[in-house]
Formats: sequence, C-alpha cells, structure tokens
Amino acid sequence: MKRVGAIPPEAFLSDYPATMRDIANDLRAVVRRVVPDVVERVRPGWRLLGYDVPRERGRSTYFCYVAPEPVHVHLGFEYGTLMRDEDRILEGAGVTRKVRWVTLRERNAIPDSRLETLVREGLAVALLSPAERLGRLLDLDSG
Repeated sequence: MKRVGAIPPEAFLSDYPATMRDIANDLRAVVRRVVPDVVERVRPGWRLLGYDVPRERGRSTYFCYVAPEPVHVHLGFEYGTLMRDEDRILEGAGVTRKVRWVTLRERNAIPDSRLETLVREGLAVALLSPAERLGRLLDLDSG
C-alpha cells in the first residue's frame, strides 16, 4: 500500500476514541487485503481516509473511504448506488445521490468476509467506464 499526502493516517486517527481508531484500523486492513496496491490518503477537508487504485499513465481512481466519527466509523463507496448489496447493509439512500456506506459502532459488527466483498464490488464499479456504469444502473433499476 502506498500512502500519499502530508498527514499520516495514524496522526489523523489519533484524535478519535480508541475504539473508533481500532475499527478504522480494522477497516484499513480490509481495504489493503483486498487491494494490495491501494493508495491511502488523508483527506482532511472531507475528514476521512480516501482510497485510490492506480491506473495507467500515473492516473488513479478514487473508490472508497474510511470516515471515523466519535461514536462510529463509516466504510463508504463512491459509486455505492451501483453496487450489488444482497444483504441490504449499505446506507445512504435518500441522503446522497451516489455514495453509500456501512456504519460500524463496534469491532467485528460485520464479518470481514462481507466487508471484503463490498470493497471488491466497490472497486469493480469504480473501474467501469461511464457507459458500463449506465448499463449497471439500468440493470439495477429493472431488477
């Protein structure tokens, strides 16, 4: 995993309660396991850790985030509305147009295997072309 940015993730997380830091670090580990070449960056304006996957010619694609709060931590997905979510655990419908997330208030509230599936799906959707995303949207609307 490559880190980019001026603020180390550990420093960013240091202001949060220990339980929330632990959850955030667990989620960071899930993302790194699924996407070993992920680029992690503190995005202070958004108050989160953002994750990009490297692409061709030095480009990258932003696809997910870990956002700690004092009482919970979100694992979110930039194109969450286009993700398959058979268990219906993604939140955000009616709140945002395309982003979705899961919220953890305690460690291991959602099995790592389910989180890994969400990260894989979030990455796959982010890497789709705009035309493929439209096709996915139409498929989801008709299903």
